[in-house]
Amino acid sequence: MRVLFTCYAEKTHFMAMAPLAWALRTAGHEVVFAGQPRFAKVINQAGLTAVPVGSDREPWRAMSWRPETRAAIRNGLPEPYDVADAPERATWDHLVNGYAKAVAGWHRVINVPLIPELVEFARHWRPALVIWEPTTYAGAVAAKTVGAAHARILFGPDVSGVTREHFLRLKGERGEDPLAEWLGSYIEFTEDLATGHFTIDQFPPSLAMRAGNLHYVAMRYTPYGGPAVVPDWLRTPPRRPRVALTLGLVATERFDGYALDLQDVLTALDGLHIELVATLPEHEQRKLAHVPANTRLVPYVPLQALVPTLSAIIHHAGFGTLATTAQHSIPQLVVPGDTDGPAVAGRLTRQGCALSLQSADAVRHRLTRLLTDPFHQHRARALATDVHSMPTANELVPHLEQLAAH
Repeated sequence: MRVLFTCYAEKTHFMAMAPLAWALRTAGHEVVFAGQPRFAKVINQAGLTAVPVGSDREPWRAMSWRPETRAAIRNGLPEPYDVADAPERATWDHLVNGYAKAVAGWHRVINVPLIPELVEFARHWRPALVIWEPTTYAGAVAAKTVGAAHARILFGPDVSGVTREHFLRLKGERGEDPLAEWLGSYIEFTEDLATGHFTIDQFPPSLAMRAGNLHYVAMRYTPYGGPAVVPDWLRTPPRRPRVALTLGLVATERFDGYALDLQDVLTALDGLHIELVATLPEHEQRKLAHVPANTRLVPYVPLQALVPTLSAIIHHAGFGTLATTAQHSIPQLVVPGDTDGPAVAGRLTRQGCALSLQSADAVRHRLTRLLTDPFHQHRARALATDVHSMPTANELVPHLEQLAAH
């Protein structure tokens, strides 16, 4: 079977897709990964075959021209996708206007450069299955053009699927549909262009957000963060409870900094009987005026090696960090990041394995609670059990073969 993966040039999205690509490849299937030309290097680093398509455009640069869009993404889910976590906002006007904005300022920006050459390649290569990340609609268009089965792969709550469900519920006989009108300009629109024939969901069932009208298949997340080296110090068991502080790269690469003042966080935890491992880029490390004795600064450390040694973690609700942590029964202190971060943080705290943090003032008290309260540790173990009930990528492959065949 030939399987085509595709996503726009977003490294974190690719890394959440690469393990499934490898599972299919090691099962004997032909697998290629299509993306913008400059993204081929990232694909090759994962040992996968790249197919360069389209032109190199930077969607985040385009968003810098629209500060209101950038602010909306920084503060949570942008319109219309905010209704997924706040269904009380789901009115017709809100949804149709939100879709119009999202298509014009987001979906077209990342997909238009990909679609013509991706369709051309699909016609040449004839995949049986196309797997695309939830906003790379180019994958759906290419699949439908050649009659291939196709699926979205999630790395978070299904905000696009749930939003689409709200939209269809309210649409009735109304004709206006900005997403359908845009995608229908390439090929006759059917709903699978918006949400796939089925959806591969890597979010733990107890945290999942799903639409009632879609077909989901669960898959356990396989940690992958790109090339990495395990440092020498990580081979020695910690003498004090080890806590990680990792707030991701997006806050500094795409926005104007972290949600919390890192110096305030480190100062608040100074003197606490812990070993704090803070993963900070070197340019952020240089901004610190004082590094407490209980803090180790590192630019990067592979999470899959670090997390099993932890007693707790402070993070930004990024999917890779959350999903890796969830496999090891580690309580989490969450500083909600951008886009779906607040929605994810809310699900984690309601599940009981995490506490949420909005300011550095509360970090010492809440971290101490996580380290000492058996309830949070019990709920973290329950989440790990939930995660390990999901099939691995390798175990899912036979089911994907059946779905693609039908």
